[in-house]
Amino acid sequence: MKSYQLVEANQPLELVETDNPEPQGNEVLVRITASGVCHSDLYFWQGGYDMGGGKRISIAERGIKLPLTMGHEPVGEVVAIGPDVEGVEIGDKRLVFPWIGCGECPRCAEGNDNDCVAMRTLGVLAPGGYADHVMAAHPRYLLDISGIPEHYACTLACAGVTSYSALKKVHPLSADDKVVIIGAGGVGLTGIGVARAYLPDHELIVVDIDGEKLAAARQAGADHTINSADEDALARLKELTGNGPGAIVDFVANSETTKLGYDAVRKGGRYIAVGLYGGEITIPTLTLPVRNMTMRGSYVGNLEDMHELLELVRGGGVTPIPVEKRPMSQVNETLHDLDEGRILGRVVLVP
Repeated sequence: MKSYQLVEANQPLELVETDNPEPQGNEVLVRITASGVCHSDLYFWQGGYDMGGGKRISIAERGIKLPLTMGHEPVGEVVAIGPDVEGVEIGDKRLVFPWIGCGECPRCAEGNDNDCVAMRTLGVLAPGGYADHVMAAHPRYLLDISGIPEHYACTLACAGVTSYSALKKVHPLSADDKVVIIGAGGVGLTGIGVARAYLPDHELIVVDIDGEKLAAARQAGADHTINSADEDALARLKELTGNGPGAIVDFVANSETTKLGYDAVRKGGRYIAVGLYGGEITIPTLTLPVRNMTMRGSYVGNLEDMHELLELVRGGGVTPIPVEKRPMSQVNETLHDLDEGRILGRVVLVP
């Protein structure tokens, strides 16, 4: 088995060769055919997260141990199964759902693995997809991708389910409400395509600081775009929405975008933070009840979200994001390109 492992923060991933693991119990070994590269991998690679005010939290403080095989958007072929496995067979092509909980707590019993405090996420807390094989903990985490190109399907394991789960949280919306998406990177562009299918009756406004990404947002289905670098960005949002948007989904969620979202959302509206860029804001607490507004987070998605999203995609209404295929051996160059903002859409690594 070949895997590219993070051995030390801020250093190139190292190629490591080991024997293929043998599946036990309900485990399923999948030979990877495509693995997406996500912006959140940069935080692991760089050793931590921005908590605002000059503070950081390290990956060690999050319980992430090195060496780590990153990558949480894998698709591949089943090549070996444990003795207790039912429901999948050798040769099946499957998306590997990465957001796995402990399986025993009340949140996992509810089906909300993503709210488990003892997650076993692939590519974060368990070996992930920057490899030629990955182990799935149970066949329920293997999803049929028939009818969906595998190099696009793998991006749905994170960018897709994260944006879909966040967009579900915009409800209830009124008939006159417009929805704002902040950020047109890989997850944001995915969210635009999902929103066009999931919220067809609401105008969609996309905000970003990059003109090329805003152009891609218009191609993906945005009704309006705003460059947040412009001094009148907030005024433009107000102009386009009247009293403010009914919901804002922020796929950046740094200090600047969160303030913009907080300032813009209408009375009774919702601001939903999704991105992990980090930072902090100070708000007058009185405005929360007076404006009757909701500020909340959305973290990836659960297995039910994943199944719903795949059906939505199969329905044909979701605009796919641009996908560039690269050899797995280019993983380090890809992380640098992603860090420098040189990637439009998603890069998918192929072993």
